[in-house]
Amino acid sequence: MPKIKAYTLATCPFCIKLKAFFKENNIKFENIDVGVDKKAREEMIKKSGQIGTPVIDIDGEIIIGFEKETLKKKLGIR
Repeated sequence: MPKIKAYTLATCPFCIKLKAFFKENNIKFENIDVGVDKKAREEMIKKSGQIGTPVIDIDGEIIIGFEKETLKKKLGIR
């Protein structure tokens, strides 16, 4: 299973959908709330060039936003 970091905000609707998607598909991930962790927010911006959430890091590959079909393909989910 790949190492997944999800940079999210607690009130972001797409972040909530992303976390639900991971849970529904039994995907283990590290959730990082960039609303409370300034260092992680800076790390997210450096990795993605974005200030919006969610940003997903899958083994170093960055996916910006909740792109369900992209995630399914990348994680081998049907």
